[in-house]
Amino acid sequence: MTQPAHGMLAYCRPGFEGECAQELASHDARLATGGFVRSQRDSGFVEFVLPDASAANRFADSVRWQDLTFARQLLRVRARVAELPREDRLGVLMPAIRTMGHGYLDAWIESPDSDAARELAGLCRSLGNALVAAMKRESLIDPKSTCRLHVCLTDAQNAFIAEAESDRTCRWPGGIPRLRFPAAAPSRSTLKLEEALLTLLDADERERWLKPGMTAVDLGAAPGGWTWQLVRRSMSVTAVDNGPMDQKLIDSGLVTHLREDGFRYRPAEAVDWMVCDMVEQPRKVAARMAEWLAGGWCRQTVFNLKLPMKKRFDEVQLCRNMIEEAVATNGKRIEWRARQLYHDREEITVFARTA
Repeated sequence: MTQPAHGMLAYCRPGFEGECAQELASHDARLATGGFVRSQRDSGFVEFVLPDASAANRFADSVRWQDLTFARQLLRVRARVAELPREDRLGVLMPAIRTMGHGYLDAWIESPDSDAARELAGLCRSLGNALVAAMKRESLIDPKSTCRLHVCLTDAQNAFIAEAESDRTCRWPGGIPRLRFPAAAPSRSTLKLEEALLTLLDADERERWLKPGMTAVDLGAAPGGWTWQLVRRSMSVTAVDNGPMDQKLIDSGLVTHLREDGFRYRPAEAVDWMVCDMVEQPRKVAARMAEWLAGGWCRQTVFNLKLPMKKRFDEVQLCRNMIEEAVATNGKRIEWRARQLYHDREEITVFARTA
């Protein structure tokens, strides 16, 4: 059974459906689109229902995945499908896809990142291959299209049919970059900074802002997971931490280790980058980041905010306001991009620079 639907579908980290819903609702209030949330704890997704096609168009045109912190992906819902028959799922999906009235650059079948939905990985692969083949036979795959089709299986019998412009959505299925842990890195935290640089910067920005010979400070560096990402890009790093650093990083000749407190260290001159993954209350970290940015001690920064158990969305807003207000006192404004990465846990990762 297929029913037309108007709304948005956001993938998120299981357990953070409430924060994702709050974020979507804040945009809804700004746009006056009159939506409401359907969500279930630990499902890994949020459906934001909108009253009609006009409201859905306005929301989809105004809110990008790149603008959201707690969503890994944001899609425009076109239909809800229930009671998919095990023996002929394509027989239900294809008629619904035909009614969309246009072709797609590609088609993905995916499931949320929940324990239950994760068991659908094999079905997603096999059904995805069959769907793309069927769409090609009917000329519904169009290399000139800018729109991608997404079918989200919430279980083996229920699905959303959704779509999105390819340049406004995450380029990884499920919104999850599949990164391999580099054997030479001293800790798995290295994957957080790698994902942050892939997700929060575009290809042109990575080329311009991550050049060999640039200078960086890593606050709370030990044992060196984040420092490793900078060194592999041939940057000179001052690693600030009272704990020990990985000896191979020291031997690289690109790392200066200072056994100092990351909350007190101040560079002798401005650096290109400051990164920070210190375990501390988010407001204390935000105050330190504000000091660096307002003081012009770094040109850009990536840092983590470890979130409290309650009012996490409000805490993020408070930390952002703290930094923006501190920077504004020096006549600057802040460029802020934040995301709860796949490799994050109870935290978010922020890229910020002054403009």
